Amino acid sequence: MIRICKIIALAALIPLLLAACNGLENQKNAAASPTLERILCRGELIVGTAASMPPLNMTTKSGEIIGIEPDIATFIAGGMGVKLTMKPMAFHELLPALEAGEIDLVMSNMTMTGKRNLKVAFVGPYFISGKSILTKDIAIASFNSGAELNKSDISLAALKGSTSQQVVETMLPKAKLVTTETYNDAVKLVFERQVNALVADYPICLITAFRFPEQELSTMLKPFTFEPIGIAAPANDPLLVNWLNNLLISFKGSGELKRVTDFWLENGDWVKKLPDVE
Repeated sequence: MIRICKIIALAALIPLLLAACNGLENQKNAAASPTLERILCRGELIVGTAASMPPLNMTTKSGEIIGIEPDIATFIAGGMGVKLTMKPMAFHELLPALEAGEIDLVMSNMTMTGKRNLKVAFVGPYFISGKSILTKDIAIASFNSGAELNKSDISLAALKGSTSQQVVETMLPKAKLVTTETYNDAVKLVFERQVNALVADYPICLITAFRFPEQELSTMLKPFTFEPIGIAAPANDPLLVNWLNNLLISFKGSGELKRVTDFWLENGDWVKKLPDVE
């Protein structure tokens, strides 16, 4: 009878022991990568993006977020075995949201700068870009270098919190700077000739000119800066950074990154899905 009671007692303890072991294992995982633990427990990867920077990220007329970065993010979520949510927000709000834990990663045409890297980690680059201009002024579009924009009678729009703003402030201090919340706001200023030009990444300028041929927009023939674009991840999470780096290596090595990039750069059909600038 005593032996039977011991067996029953042991059987009752087994679930408690298993729960304790699982709890200990979860604590170990959380200590190794709190971000991965949060993502896996939630079953969802939340990626912050401005959703207005074609061809890297853009929002269609139906509200779908598409582009090179959503495609890469889909691959990342698939590797984690979770669903993907692309969370749109103003560009200058992305890094504060990442630091606050409101989003898990940032993928938004974000240049890997030393200043940003002091606060967050970066993985990449997965795309190389550079600054150019979008303008209705043929004379300005014919400039051979960004330095020629450094004049007091030239006004330049740039996205708030972006490296474009930093470029104007540091490289072109004589020009008048106008910051905007979104690229669409900046493009509208160019349309209405309220500024002489928009300073933005070369692909954005090129595709915007392609989207609105009736506006007779021009851009430079080549970028005047070097911009490596990467994934921004929370600081102090080396396992997550290592995991993302290895996944990106596989994505590049398999040829998938080139396939995705070529699709969005060479196939212009998706442009028809984008809303007009209001």
